[in-house]
Amino acid sequence: MARPAAVSPDQIRTAVLAMLAEAGNAESTTPDTSVISATPVTRERFRRAVSVRRLRARLGAGDPAMLSRALNAIEAELVQAGLAEVALPGLPEPIAEQMRALWAAAVSVQLDDVVRMKAEARDAMEAAQVARHDADLRVELLRVELADLRAHLSARDAELATARTECRVATTTLAEREQAAAALRQSAERMTQALEDARTDHAAALAAVHARYEGLSKRLLQETEHQRHALAAERERLAKQFADAQTRITALEGLRERLLEEVAGGRDAHRQAVAEAAALATVVAGQRHALEALQALTPEQSARPASPAHPARRKAARNANVGHAATVAAAPRPRSRSSRSRKSPSS
Repeated sequence: MARPAAVSPDQIRTAVLAMLAEAGNAESTTPDTSVISATPVTRERFRRAVSVRRLRARLGAGDPAMLSRALNAIEAELVQAGLAEVALPGLPEPIAEQMRALWAAAVSVQLDDVVRMKAEARDAMEAAQVARHDADLRVELLRVELADLRAHLSARDAELATARTECRVATTTLAEREQAAAALRQSAERMTQALEDARTDHAAALAAVHARYEGLSKRLLQETEHQRHALAAERERLAKQFADAQTRITALEGLRERLLEEVAGGRDAHRQAVAEAAALATVVAGQRHALEALQALTPEQSARPASPAHPARRKAARNANVGHAATVAAAPRPRSRSSRSRKSPSS
C-alpha cells in the first residue's frame, strides 16, 4: 500500500495560488483562489514565483517528489488554461474586470473539478497499481502454488499408478489369502471339533481319575492309619527291648569290671609264675651241676676208703638244699576250680 501524503492536493493548490497572488499575479493582496489578474501566467513567471522549497516551507511538511509532481500539474493547468489571456474588446473596464472575474471563478471551479477528478483518478490509479501489484504477487504465488500443485499432482499420479499396481497385486494376494483363510477356517472347524471331543474324553478321564484318586486316597488313609498303629506298637516293643538292653548292658559292664580285675590278678600271678619258673630253672641247673660233681666223685670214693667229707663240699651241698627249699616255697600255688570257672566266660 502507498504511504499517505502529509498534505492534500487542495492544500497544495491553495498555497500555489496564494503564492502567485502575493507575487503580483492577482489584483488584491489577499490570497483569493477565485480572483486571478489578467496578466498571463507563463512558465518562467510561475517557476520564478513558486518552487518546491518555498511551497514546502509554506506548508511545513510534504514529500519533495510529490510536491514537484503537484507543481508540474498545476503549472500545466494554469499555463494551458490562460486565465489572464481573456480579452474582451469594446467593453468598459469595470464590466471587463467583472467578466474576467466571473471567467476566472468559472475556470477555477472547473479546474478544481478537474484537479479533484485527476486526484481521484490518480488515487484510483495508485489503488489500481497497488491492486495490480498485489494481483501480480498473487499471480506469482498462484503460479508457484500451481507449479507445486503440478509437481504434487505428478507425484500423486505416480503414487496413484504405484498404488493401483499395488492394489491389483494386493487384490490378487487378498483373493489368495481369502482362499487360504477359507481353508484355515475349515481346518479350524475340524480342529475345534477334535478339541471338543478331546475335552469330552479328557473330562471323562479326569472324572475317572478323580474317582480312582478318591478310592486311593481312602485306601492310603487306611494304610497310613494301620502303619501308624503298627509303628506305635513297634516303638513300644523297641522301647522295651531298649530297656532290657540297657539292663543287660549295665550287667555286662559290671561283669566287664570284674573280668578286668581277674585279668589283672591273672597277669600278676603269671609274672610271679614266670619268676618262680626262672628260679626253679636256676635251682635245677645248680642241682644238675651238683649231681654231675657227685657223679664225678663217686668212682673216686669207691676206689678210696671212706673219709670224712670235705668242708667245702659239705657247705655247697647245704647251700643247694637251702636253695631248693626256698625255690619250692616260692613256687605258685595251683588255682582253684572256682577261679577257673569265672575266667572261662571271658576266654
